[in-house]
Amino acid sequence: MNLVTAKEMQEMDRQTIEDFGIPGMVLMENAGRGATQMLMEQFPDIRNKKTGIMAGRGNNGGDGFVIARYLSQKGINVTVYLLSEKNKVKGDAAANLELLDALGTPVIEMPDKTSFSRNIDSLMQQQLWVDAVLGTGLKSDVKGYFKEIIEFLNRSNRTVFSVDIPSGLNSDTGQPCGVCVKAHATATFAFAKVGHILYPGADYTGELEVIDIGIPPHISAKVGTVCNLITRDMASGIIQLRPSEAHKGSTGHLLVVAGSPGKTGAAAMTTISAMRAGAGLVTLGIPKSLNHVVEPMVLEAMTAPLPETKNGLLGKTAAENILKILSGKKCLAIGPGIGTSASIIKLVQKVVSASKEPVVVDADGLTCIAENINILKKTKAPVILTPHPGEMARLVGSTPDDIQKNRVSQALNFARKYNVHTVLKGARTVIAHPDGRVFINPTGNPGMASGGMGDVLTGVIAGFIAQGYSPDTAAQLGVYLHGAAADELAESKGVSGFLASDVMNALPGQISGLMK
Repeated sequence: MNLVTAKEMQEMDRQTIEDFGIPGMVLMENAGRGATQMLMEQFPDIRNKKTGIMAGRGNNGGDGFVIARYLSQKGINVTVYLLSEKNKVKGDAAANLELLDALGTPVIEMPDKTSFSRNIDSLMQQQLWVDAVLGTGLKSDVKGYFKEIIEFLNRSNRTVFSVDIPSGLNSDTGQPCGVCVKAHATATFAFAKVGHILYPGADYTGELEVIDIGIPPHISAKVGTVCNLITRDMASGIIQLRPSEAHKGSTGHLLVVAGSPGKTGAAAMTTISAMRAGAGLVTLGIPKSLNHVVEPMVLEAMTAPLPETKNGLLGKTAAENILKILSGKKCLAIGPGIGTSASIIKLVQKVVSASKEPVVVDADGLTCIAENINILKKTKAPVILTPHPGEMARLVGSTPDDIQKNRVSQALNFARKYNVHTVLKGARTVIAHPDGRVFINPTGNPGMASGGMGDVLTGVIAGFIAQGYSPDTAAQLGVYLHGAAADELAESKGVSGFLASDVMNALPGQISGLMK
């Protein structure tokens, strides 16, 4: 499912109007008519309510004027509160405003705080609000009078239905521009916007419906979109049926390098998760003194005891052993619980640089990479990094807050700069590929906020690569299934208390479900 940025949507609109010849008035009519239909389906008792439309003077307000006309023609009590003077409304919006005058639909000019105060009694009588104030082009913080209007809508204790996007929401990042309307539902046009899907934008958007307004497919294809939403249908299209003659030697062999004293669980879960994802064989490389601890935890996997320091951490000489063991394998997963000592930093950097097989790097491995990020520009095979926001901040020399403010651009810029597949974990995980494609994952829930979830994801992605999936499809499929397994658990157990190992064990059922 395509997701668009404000710039992409503006270009589609422009080409549709100027090159293809569909008038903007027609697009606005289609938008308003479709939004009205959604509004009435969402709120079937609207005929018994006083409905207020809070409208700006731009095209978003114009969409609101069309909605007002349709509601008026259905006999619904509707009042438009125009946050401007009528003579300042231009273009298609002005034409639709004039039609309201012809119908006798009340339009109250409310261009400033004085007029707002003067109409407060009328405003307080409205039982349902349509938010048509600000559109998708907003980038800077909302201030002054419009800020006061948004705050009024949010504290009105009334249901709010937003047109295209909740006023005050950045359509590219999902971040509120200072203040933002908290909508119960939103009708958006042509395509969902990135900001509708990312958090916290998804919470401000409420229930989302995409309205077809007539953008020709060849124009949307020509403009193109950077972002996509991973859907169940997409995941089903990626998953591969296993041949009847498959055997463990044909379903891939993965090498996992993980674990240190006190962190053997990370190594075990990464290993077992790869097998739950379908990898035929997994070998776990572990400091040799931990081998007897780990062997009973990974019954179906093999282990490779590796040279260690006196502290029980992998020693610098382990790199050569790892590269030798990697021969004949299909993928390497490295980092979970491995430690971040000086010798391990050198080990990780050497192995990642020298590997001729795809490498999935997570957890401590990411911290080691951050010490010399430029090694990523010299790797011999595809690299997949799976950072959470804190790890991503270390990789780019930023802060977690800055990462979260623009998750898509942070992940995409990094993927392009270092030629790596970047899986930026968190609510609505962002997967960015070096070729510029971005995928946002809708699965997962707050119950995943517990230890070990990242170790499971590392194993799943690496397990798919070992089976022959490309790094990009393995990342997309792995992230989707990881979240879907957690969603199944949340439904049956609630959104707290289930474990990473529960998610791991739920994976085969989710994989099977995609094949049906």
